[in-house]
Amino acid sequence: MDPLKECILNEEKRHVLSAVIGGIALAVSFFGSERTAFPCDPAWVAVVLCGIPIVRMALVGLFTRFDVKADVLVAIALVASVVSGEIFAAGEVAFIMSLGSLLEERTVRKAREGIEKMVNLTPRTAHVLRDGSEITLPAQEVRLGDILRVFPGETVPVDGIITSGQTAIDQSLMTGEALPVDRGVNDEVCSGTVNQLGAFDMRAVKVGEDSALQRMIRLVESADAEKSPVVRVMDRWSTWIVFAALAAALSTWAITGEAIRAVTILVVFCPCALVLATPTAIMAGIGNATRFGVLIAQGDTLERLAQVTLIAFDKTGTLTHGEPKVIAVIPLRFDISEDKLLALAAAVEQCSEHPLGKAVVRYAKEQGVTAAESEEFFMTPGRGIRVSIGGKAIWGGNLQWMRDSGIPLPDEAVKLSWQHQTAGHTVIYLGMDGGIIGLIILADTLRDDARTTIQTLHAEGAKTILLTGDHEESAKNIAGLVGITDIRAVLLPEDKAGIIGQELQGIAKEKVCMIGDGINDAPALKTAYVSLAMGGSGSGIAVEAADGVLVRDDIKTLPHLLRLAKKTVLTIKVNIFVSMLLNFTTVTLAATGFMGPVIGALAHNAGALLVVLNSARLLGFKEHANRVS
Repeated sequence: MDPLKECILNEEKRHVLSAVIGGIALAVSFFGSERTAFPCDPAWVAVVLCGIPIVRMALVGLFTRFDVKADVLVAIALVASVVSGEIFAAGEVAFIMSLGSLLEERTVRKAREGIEKMVNLTPRTAHVLRDGSEITLPAQEVRLGDILRVFPGETVPVDGIITSGQTAIDQSLMTGEALPVDRGVNDEVCSGTVNQLGAFDMRAVKVGEDSALQRMIRLVESADAEKSPVVRVMDRWSTWIVFAALAAALSTWAITGEAIRAVTILVVFCPCALVLATPTAIMAGIGNATRFGVLIAQGDTLERLAQVTLIAFDKTGTLTHGEPKVIAVIPLRFDISEDKLLALAAAVEQCSEHPLGKAVVRYAKEQGVTAAESEEFFMTPGRGIRVSIGGKAIWGGNLQWMRDSGIPLPDEAVKLSWQHQTAGHTVIYLGMDGGIIGLIILADTLRDDARTTIQTLHAEGAKTILLTGDHEESAKNIAGLVGITDIRAVLLPEDKAGIIGQELQGIAKEKVCMIGDGINDAPALKTAYVSLAMGGSGSGIAVEAADGVLVRDDIKTLPHLLRLAKKTVLTIKVNIFVSMLLNFTTVTLAATGFMGPVIGALAHNAGALLVVLNSARLLGFKEHANRVS
């Protein structure tokens, strides 16, 4: 484990242990310390374990940065209580403040594993052709103009242009496209993408920090650095609270001459309930979100979600399932049925490693269709396959493969394939006896709940936009099905982040919630005001980059999540009002002598309990929502 991360975890464990022991000690002190054999008040344990760190932090902040925060008031109240002999009051204040701090740490802590994982995606080595031989070098030593060889299954180490060979490239890392893209001579390939089929040679055109993957990593890092955390409500007013408490205590002491009243004011003025107002509501809100299949990674995520005005969706894997599926089997000869065409297609593709071929074979099995027995398998990567069935040659592949094989295309086939391609579908042509016998149509299919979710969001006043790396036809098709009118297609990772950061959040002043699933979405997720990742189909990088995770890929929970966020913010405001009202009431009673330090501490306990109970109501919040089963 990383030493820094281990240190953070150890400090958190120490904090939890101190709070637990301090709480037990306070309970013993309150319920019967006089009947125990302790040589001193057990509340001292809470003072030492929970109070000393608070005093230390207050002194460091005060003398190094002149940072007058609530910790200063708490430290003064602790010292005053100890000096006046009110040990239980000191321990109670220390425990409550320590508990509130712990809750905040637990809800806002987020490690940077996402960026670390992105760095680990960078290929370590490259096969470089120099002086007529192939040598393996560290990827960072590749120079501009070098000729590289990339084998099947390997990740492309740098940006380049293919000089020989044909293949299919998985570009989901960079563009989010669900379907692999055929690439041949003079086509561009990006670092971080995966070669799925044949080996190819390429010329390096962008290396090192200029490569596409490294640019994406820098985008994520810079966006993460620019996103500042939400300032705690307590800290916004802490300086005024400190001076008001000191002024009230000193004035009361000067007027009445009773130091105990001044100590009581300091104790009751401590913002214990105010400290718990935000973290308890957020934790309860997070607990509710978890019941509905949403994991919240940062404590202020719900606060930011409540302010969202526009939701940006990725397409592949977010609105769609993110994998190719057969949606139509179209015979073009009267003597060939759909089942027979599917059996021939499965026979052609059953030895293929191409994702489209696997989708055809899988669909045939689902339909109960047995693949025909094939022979003489021959494949041209990035083009198609030829097999022999019963002495007849069968071709299956793309349009160029049909042309290369000398198979003419009838007008009907051209018209049908064009209709599907303009809708963003992929077409596999099947040829036999010197002619086209049918088409297999594949597409990335829409999630069942996508349209209903978008309609609900629109009905509640949220605006939507589709940001995708896929081609425009596919984007328009999916957007039309769900009802999104604002569409941006053929986007690189930096394009998505730029649109969100500069256009939507910068010029339009929108509060954007980005929802995505792929590594290519990570810069956009980091740039957005708040972000959610698909947990089931999403990559680990996207999950780490986001503020929350839809564990079951169930986007229908989005409307509930937005309502929950607004309810959580309302609960926080109520908690703050209650805690401030309690403060003013107890200060008045302390100044007039109707309340001592111990009773004041107990009143603060009651106030903290009210705040916790009000926050706990969020756990059962389910207005207009259908719970995920």
